[in-house]
Amino acid sequence: MDSYVPARDRELRARQARSGSDGSDGMAVASFALGLVGLLAFNIVLGPFALILGGMALVRGTERPVRAIAGLVLGAADLMVLVVLITMNKGFIWPFGF
Repeated sequence: MDSYVPARDRELRARQARSGSDGSDGMAVASFALGLVGLLAFNIVLGPFALILGGMALVRGTERPVRAIAGLVLGAADLMVLVVLITMNKGFIWPFGF
């Protein structure tokens, strides 16, 4: 037996589904931006955040899956850059030219 949902609630849910107002599009864009910035600085923090936000955006069904996937790739690249820097410098020292 179906439960009754008022027309106002059905309309609100349909509008939210069309507009992607659950935040998944914003998560995809944030994942991409954090991954991109993480290549330059703070990759130990921004890389995992990019991976988490990109994964959540894909799970929630974003309308921008390419940006979410790019955020995932950039987040993984952030962590790879971190590993390379640690290996080359024998520690957590970023070469800023000082």
